[in-house]
Amino acid sequence: MRKIILERQASPDPEVLQGFKDLLSVYSPSCVVADAQQRQGVMRSFMRPLSTQTRFVGPALTVRLEPGNQVDCLDALSVAQVGDVIVVDAAGETAIRDTDETRDLGFFIFSKAIVPRSTHTPYSGRMDPIEVNVPIQCAGVVVRPGDLVLGDEIGVVVIPLENAAAVLQKAREQADKEEMTRAKIREGKTVEQLLAEFGRL
Repeated sequence: MRKIILERQASPDPEVLQGFKDLLSVYSPSCVVADAQQRQGVMRSFMRPLSTQTRFVGPALTVRLEPGNQVDCLDALSVAQVGDVIVVDAAGETAIRDTDETRDLGFFIFSKAIVPRSTHTPYSGRMDPIEVNVPIQCAGVVVRPGDLVLGDEIGVVVIPLENAAAVLQKAREQADKEEMTRAKIREGKTVEQLLAEFGRL
């Protein structure tokens, strides 16, 4: 692996991106999108948010690091745009630190672990090997630059860029159905009646 810093070549349609941002206002948006994708694109459950207030969606800026040779990802910031979601393939060595400051700054972040240990960059001065905006795998999901990444307190789901418009439509329909189900529950409908009308809870 060497140092490769690429500009992202693909981005979501602004209307589609806004549609997913609007979807953040519903209950459990990651679950809604996961259902719309028939359970595809869901990162593994060990990826946990630092804060239960976590709720975001944006295009992926991907980073790949070398196993056992982790460096700071600062080079990713040179090509990052406002609203990007930085997704790091650290070969399973996913950990963060400085969580108190991160939380106070209002940054949303997911990780597998929290440790006080840093990368070797502050000691070696090296910023490579690193690859930015290349296809990666993170927590069991393939992520390509520009794919949409949605996260909330429940988990992270990745929406392939080419499917984003269709997934958004299905997610909106699913969210509407869930809200109608809640209304029926408030009306006192039984489980049997709800299943007959909606096919699921």
